[in-house]
Amino acid sequence: MDWNQLGQIGAAYGFTSAIVSALALTGVAASLLVQNRQGRADQVQAIRSYYLELVRMELDDMPLYQPCWGDMDIADPHEQKQHVYADLMMNYAWMGFEVGTIPESLLRDMLAGMFTGEAGRTYWSRAGTSWIASASGSRRGRHFLTIVGEEHDRAAAAAPPTRSIVTSSPSGGAASGTSRAWRTPVGILIGLGAGLVAGSALRGRRY
Repeated sequence: MDWNQLGQIGAAYGFTSAIVSALALTGVAASLLVQNRQGRADQVQAIRSYYLELVRMELDDMPLYQPCWGDMDIADPHEQKQHVYADLMMNYAWMGFEVGTIPESLLRDMLAGMFTGEAGRTYWSRAGTSWIASASGSRRGRHFLTIVGEEHDRAAAAAPPTRSIVTSSPSGGAASGTSRAWRTPVGILIGLGAGLVAGSALRGRRY
C-alpha cells in the first residue's frame, strides 16, 4: 500500500471539503443578510404606512387633528391642506424612488410639475430643511435630495409660480359632518332609483 499516494488523495478530498464548507457558509451568511434587509424594509414600510394613515386622518379634519402635530405657521385652511397633501406627494415620490418603482426620469417629471405651482414651491421652502436632515443619511437619500433641489431650482429659474384659485370651502369639523349627514341618505335614494331603472332594463340577463 502506497501511504504517500493515500495521503495525497486524502489531502485533495480535504481541500475540496473545505471549499464546499466555505461556499455553504457564504450561502448561509448571504441568506441571513437578505433576511435582515427584508425585515428592516418591512419595518420601515409598516412605519411609513402608519404615518400615511395618520396624515389621511389629519386631512379629513384639519381643525381637530392638526394641533396634535404642533403649531403650523399657516393661517389659511386651504394652504394647510395643500401643505399636508404636498408632504404626502413628496413621501410617495421618495418611497417609490427608494425601492426603485419610480425611476429618476419619472421622479424628475413629477417634481417639475409640482414645482411649477406656488403650493409646491412653498412646501419645499418650509419642509426642505427637515427633508435634508431625515434623508441625507444614505447615498440613495442624498441622490433624491439632489434631484429635488435641481428640479426646484430649474422651475424657479424658468418662470414665476402659478397660483391656483380655490373657490370651495375646506371640509372639516362641523361642515364635514353635516356634509356626510345629508350625503348618505341622498346617495341611498339615488342608488335605489338607479337600481330600479337598471333592474327593469336588464331583467332576465345573466352576468
